[in-house]
Amino acid sequence: MLSQDSGPAQHAGGAAAPAPPALALDGVMKSFGGRTVLQPTRLTVLPGEIHMLLGQNGSGKSTLIKVLSGLHSPDAGRCRVAGTELAFGTPESSHALGLRFVHQDLGLIEDASVADNLHFGNRFPTRWGTVSARRMTAVAREALTRVGLDIDPRTPVADLTAAQRTGVAVARALSGSERATVLVLDEPTASLPASEVAHLHSMLRTAAAEGLGVLYVTHHLDEVYALAQRVSILRDGVLVLSASVEDTSRDDLVHALVGGELEEVRREADHLAASPPGGAPPVLQVEDVTGEVLAGVSLTVRAGEIVGVYGLTGSGRESVLGAIFGARPRDGGSVRVEGRPLAQFRPAASVRAGLAYVPPDRKAAGGFMDLTAAENLSISDVRRFWARGFLSSGAEQRDSADWFERLDVRPRDGVKLPLRTFSGGNQQKVVMGRWLRIDPRVLLLDEPTQGVDVGAKAELHRQVLSASARGTAVLVSSTDVEELVTLCDRVLIMRAGRVAEELSGERVNENAINHSFHQHTSTQKAE
Repeated sequence: MLSQDSGPAQHAGGAAAPAPPALALDGVMKSFGGRTVLQPTRLTVLPGEIHMLLGQNGSGKSTLIKVLSGLHSPDAGRCRVAGTELAFGTPESSHALGLRFVHQDLGLIEDASVADNLHFGNRFPTRWGTVSARRMTAVAREALTRVGLDIDPRTPVADLTAAQRTGVAVARALSGSERATVLVLDEPTASLPASEVAHLHSMLRTAAAEGLGVLYVTHHLDEVYALAQRVSILRDGVLVLSASVEDTSRDDLVHALVGGELEEVRREADHLAASPPGGAPPVLQVEDVTGEVLAGVSLTVRAGEIVGVYGLTGSGRESVLGAIFGARPRDGGSVRVEGRPLAQFRPAASVRAGLAYVPPDRKAAGGFMDLTAAENLSISDVRRFWARGFLSSGAEQRDSADWFERLDVRPRDGVKLPLRTFSGGNQQKVVMGRWLRIDPRVLLLDEPTQGVDVGAKAELHRQVLSASARGTAVLVSSTDVEELVTLCDRVLIMRAGRVAEELSGERVNENAINHSFHQHTSTQKAE
């Protein structure tokens, strides 16, 4: 049981006992409508410890965070923050005890300066009844230094990199007159390019070194070993693992999360890779394409082949698929599908030619959040459901139910629900299914598993491999090296708007990709 004392106890001889845990949950559980979404949970975060929390969508992670923030009151259990009992259901109590939160939506005002953003929600320093710009800048600089962020507080947030913006959100959470005890981060690297993840990790290590406890929610297994001391995993509301990172293998994590799903996908990928596409003519030909940051990109993809694209933000990696599809401008060069040229900036013509594009931001560009899941699935080819001038909603919903089954979309009976009500992984399955159902000649996937859980990632990978086996040419742009190794026959390394290197065969492995990437990055810096 947790200690009842709120202060440090005294050992014999007058020595102080170790500091209490920064956060200690004991038997916390929560139900909604008779369904238990969080079983009795015990979890401890020590001062100065970075503790990773993993779990698939719907595992109970979000419910746990909402209990800590005061948004939900649990049905049972208790929580102590640095030895003091937390009053559930009151955000004021959470804040007063030092619980701080950084959500995926950072809540920053891009047109305002870093200093302004750091003071929103806190008291602005004043002098003679007006805001003291000098004092405000000094306080902001101190808050930024605390997390190891060296930027000018007067800089507009819009001018910052993604990692710097996340760092500002962390600094804001830790600033103010009341000292922070625990920082809770909900997938802070979900939308960060790989090159900026290390920067954020450095900031968190700096904050933890001052005694801050960190509870860090992520879907990325690599982050566990790069950053954390302890790891806990929720599955279907049950805490199935809580252990030291150094005593936990990657296989242990995968099995605790999803059993053998990822291993099955890798076996499928290895089997298909045994007979890669041969000398057939390319389905997709891209020749000397320029536009935005692209400085002359050329590549080919054959039927049944999966080609990956990897590189820094700004290298062209994040622009090339949109330019091929027509969602981004092309200033020059050509794109051909089975020998036929595609006009630039005409996505509808690309779809008619057999291209399908899954953009990186499903909420802003991939899905229609207020339409139903069925409408999102059918919108790629709604004509098949028209009869005598009317849409057959019954046929549309039956087809959607079939795709829900194929893609393992949950809830299974949710075809009439708005897409915004689904978890991120299930939203991505619907967006992917929209294109798979028209059996495209070319499938363009831009960060296809960004921000989804391990189980959804395995299912999405399985669908990509299945499309490839049917003869679809697949081009994948991803910052997830493990994803590229699992799926791809070849990987193209981008630098300065061009393809700098091509890896194929046995060279498609994590070490080779990282070596090539860092080698070219070093060359770029030297230039």
